[in-house]
Amino acid sequence: MHLLLVHSLFFSFGLVRAAVTAYGPHVQSPFGTTTAASASYTGSASYDRTVLQPPPPPNPPPPTQFNVDLQTGDVSGVSIQQQGSFFGFSIEFSVTTQVLGLNSSFLQVPFLNLMANLRQRGGSVRVRVGGNTQETATLVASTPDGAALEKDYAGISNPTATPPLVFTNEIIKMMAEISALTNVYWYMGVPFNDTQHWRLQIAEVGEAMLGNYLIGLQGGNEPDLYSRHGHRPDSYSPQDYTNEFGLLIDAMNADSNIPNKNLLIGPNLAGVWSPTDIWETGFATDYNENLAALGVERYPTDNCYAQFGIGTPRSGQEMFPTFLTHQAGKNIVAEFPGAPAYAQSVGKPFIMSETNTASCGGFPGLSDSFGAALWGIDYALQLAYSNFSTVLFHVGGQSVYYNPFTPPVRNQSTYQQWTIGPVYYSALVVAEALGSSNIAQVLDLQANDGNDYTPGYAIYENGQPVRVALTNFVTDPDGDSDYTASISIGGTVPAQVQVKYLLAPSVSELYNFTWAGQTFGGPFSSDGRLNGTLDIQTVPCDQTNNVCRVKVPAPGFALVFLTNNALSESDQTSTMTFPTTAYTNLHGGPTITIDPSVLATSNGEKGFANALAGTSKGRQMSNALGLAQALPSLVGVMAGALMIGRLALMR
Repeated sequence: MHLLLVHSLFFSFGLVRAAVTAYGPHVQSPFGTTTAASASYTGSASYDRTVLQPPPPPNPPPPTQFNVDLQTGDVSGVSIQQQGSFFGFSIEFSVTTQVLGLNSSFLQVPFLNLMANLRQRGGSVRVRVGGNTQETATLVASTPDGAALEKDYAGISNPTATPPLVFTNEIIKMMAEISALTNVYWYMGVPFNDTQHWRLQIAEVGEAMLGNYLIGLQGGNEPDLYSRHGHRPDSYSPQDYTNEFGLLIDAMNADSNIPNKNLLIGPNLAGVWSPTDIWETGFATDYNENLAALGVERYPTDNCYAQFGIGTPRSGQEMFPTFLTHQAGKNIVAEFPGAPAYAQSVGKPFIMSETNTASCGGFPGLSDSFGAALWGIDYALQLAYSNFSTVLFHVGGQSVYYNPFTPPVRNQSTYQQWTIGPVYYSALVVAEALGSSNIAQVLDLQANDGNDYTPGYAIYENGQPVRVALTNFVTDPDGDSDYTASISIGGTVPAQVQVKYLLAPSVSELYNFTWAGQTFGGPFSSDGRLNGTLDIQTVPCDQTNNVCRVKVPAPGFALVFLTNNALSESDQTSTMTFPTTAYTNLHGGPTITIDPSVLATSNGEKGFANALAGTSKGRQMSNALGLAQALPSLVGVMAGALMIGRLALMR
């Protein structure tokens, strides 16, 4: 369950101390106001400035000196081999034209840059286009206004306000062009709302246009919630789902336009049913030859009461400490006892196909905090250690707090840039931790005698430790909770190690994060490229005593590269990125202020809403297709893309 954007939400962000009112596209009443630490903010959840109080240092405090002894050779307890693309994204289908681009002729440059960053570190990227909106999506030849995707707000029938969709093959063509540029591999979903009349066009066109870049098709999204949402009878059971999945297989087998019959992913449970409930129906064995993977979806908690008045009331301040421990990730893994091992026994990867901090949009001040970045790293590495094969963090619209990245609404896309959230920093870190060898194995070190606030992982390749990931969840401005890990290696340590730090002043910090000295900046300030001077610290080792002492600030994260090859493999050269040459700043500056009285009497769709960024000044296109930083057609890009020497088409 997740909160979705009401399309084209028009908001305004005032200057310091200025209260600005935001209006939705279908109403002229203002949204509510959130009080932040230093200013009154009104607008979308994605830009909420609520700052929480960081939890105090634990009492008793964690030891600040401890040993990390790394074995070599045949090390017991390491994970299966993991790919550098382990940490990916799940993009709600309804926001694809905001995140990916308008169509195959206009791609979002910041999205390309964000994917290029990860491809550079991990070799490729995995992205799912789906969610609640995949269930009612229909591929059509064209839409009434010529857009690649449209929403039917009148057809909403879901607690999370999910509108039915119609889309054209421009969506899939756009995905193919993104793959050609940034080596993104895709998961999609077959609509599951009408099992008597399967709409298989998404599989037909997906396989035809994406080829090997299509790596999975979900059959059902959170089917264990169907009856709660009124989409199936109350008696709907795991066996009913398995039977319907069989009908889908029969339909696909009878469709000659779907040559690859083994791309399906199920059961994609939300948590009402357990995976065992599905395994007991024979799902994974009876349908084995049609399955690409076994998948689940899980959020550690929800904020549905605040958004929709359902469920248990929770606050971000109350929940914040529960995210700042090693146990947080372990608790989620514990919900799937034996599931990864069972998947291996039937020859399938086990994937977390949708997750984030909390369903129904996350929590203000928590989901967008530095603490969420640390949580995302530890959670993802715990999944990797526990033999999940992929984790996909969800991307919603303007109305969620947890987005890894958020484009401006189209009305502001001619003068605002993107906002990069903490979970994207997590993705960068995990991609570098696993590297691009695709043979990385992860070991939970139970560091510091298993202390919950100072977790650590070792990354192995061919039986040798190559990287160490160290987290400090504690916030302590006095520095008393900074710790030093003394790393020893069977044999001898190198003369020196290199260290990259993910840092912020507090776990409650918003936006002011740095990864190895570089940052994406604050709201509306990123084109998807890191800014600042790269800072990789060199730590000398004591070879006589076989120890390298690495300090980790409170709060902070350190990625220790034990060899030069480990560093170069994770970040081999400068990242190939896409300059925003198509950006058109029609307002002469990065920010503006809007008189609320003018905004209140407008319909939020006129003026510059129709201005489409392009290479010619003043170029416009109808149908309100405003775009942030647009990439002109792939043909135009490829003229300059000859520099992309490392865009090998590999997984």
